[in-house]
Amino acid sequence: MESLFHYVAPPSTCGYLPEQLWSLEYERVLELSAEEYSRRLLNNWRRFGGVMFRPRCQSCTACRSIRVDVAAFRPNRSQRRCQRDNKDAISLTIAKPAATREKLKLYDRFHAFQTIHKGWSEHPSGDVIHYRDSYVNNPPFTEEWSFRCDRQLVGVGYVDRLPIGLSAIYFFYDPDYRDYALGTWNVLSLIDNARRAGLPHVYLGYFVAGCSSLEYKANFQPNQIREPDGRWRDFR
Repeated sequence: MESLFHYVAPPSTCGYLPEQLWSLEYERVLELSAEEYSRRLLNNWRRFGGVMFRPRCQSCTACRSIRVDVAAFRPNRSQRRCQRDNKDAISLTIAKPAATREKLKLYDRFHAFQTIHKGWSEHPSGDVIHYRDSYVNNPPFTEEWSFRCDRQLVGVGYVDRLPIGLSAIYFFYDPDYRDYALGTWNVLSLIDNARRAGLPHVYLGYFVAGCSSLEYKANFQPNQIREPDGRWRDFR
């Protein structure tokens, strides 16, 4: 694994807790194997496109990697309802990542909705270069999960298949299908796939107490979080 650049950003307003400052460590490598990334993931790194990153904040350790115990997972009442409602309504196809007009249109609709309703920053509409760099030009262990309802594309997720489990990268969906709880359905599908593949965990990225857009991850139980000293402990 040859490092192309390594950089620690100066402190700036935290994207998760605006009252805090954050500083992220970045690294881009020439090639990355599933085994190499597994070791990084266990050490609190995440990956987006060709760049790995992790928090390096001086006074805050709120960003904790969280993973679901696949063998022990039991859905709660709302998750069981989601399973019941979607198991026959939503189909899933797993393939290599690829940019298409249909996916770009869905991606733009999702971000436009989030910008209006959740205050997300705007992104360039229809930017195929950005989309390819972020979601298509990935290591060979990355998969694209496409969800359809009556043949219509309603959700797309990007997933790393690793020896230690499945790692969710990003998921976007059709705002018109919010009643289907597609975000929940995506995670439930990951857990089910990991169980059938004999993988022990599903990694959901960072859990940050006080950040509503990330706290939902703890609803998939039982789970573990990574402590700053590297230990994984039972959480909820």
